[in-house]
Amino acid sequence: MDYQHEHHAVHLVVYHIIWCPKRRRKILNGPIHDRLEAIIHEVAAEHQWQIIRLAIQPDHVHVFIRANPYTLPTDIPRLMKGRSSRLLREEFPALKKMPSLWTRSYFISTAGNVSQEIIQKYIEAQSRQ
Repeated sequence: MDYQHEHHAVHLVVYHIIWCPKRRRKILNGPIHDRLEAIIHEVAAEHQWQIIRLAIQPDHVHVFIRANPYTLPTDIPRLMKGRSSRLLREEFPALKKMPSLWTRSYFISTAGNVSQEIIQKYIEAQSRQ
């Protein structure tokens, strides 16, 4: 992955995000899977995020996504879960029986080209100069 250059900033902001349906129900298959995939891509395109990898399992979603420094990390799952919950429940009436489609929780981790050890060595090298 290359660094993104824009105006007066250079960045590489990549996240791994995971979330699950309420009570980890295995409902993300068939047409629900396909529609969820389309919704996630729509939200990413609207915010100019790049989906590197998307894996939708029957009971959870993995998104490996490149964002920008202007986006709060917590906004990514919030926006994807919010829109998908509303649209999927409208389009698939069986999902309305659930109290909510998604759990409130999610997992998020940063990722990038440089390891923690390399950053520490770089800072130490700069401190010696």
